[in-house]
Amino acid sequence: MQRVIVFYSGRVQGVGFRVTARRLACGYNVVGAVRNVSDGRVELIAEGTRSELEAFLTGIVESELSGFIAKKSETWQEAQGDLRGFVIVP
Repeated sequence: MQRVIVFYSGRVQGVGFRVTARRLACGYNVVGAVRNVSDGRVELIAEGTRSELEAFLTGIVESELSGFIAKKSETWQEAQGDLRGFVIVP
């Protein structure tokens, strides 16, 4: 199992990014969380198999969110097992 931490930048806040990411997550065998960051980015943390995570991240980029994403940075690590479901963090 893997964990990926992704920071999306661009016009990603106030456009339904977190809600869409949570909805998309339901179609994959992943758990995680998504939140707005004070500097205008969105942070997404997800765990699952590498293939499911890669498919989920591709789904985000290919969704209606694609036009809002200017840049993304990914960090991969071993899963920590501390995530349940897929939630929006206020």
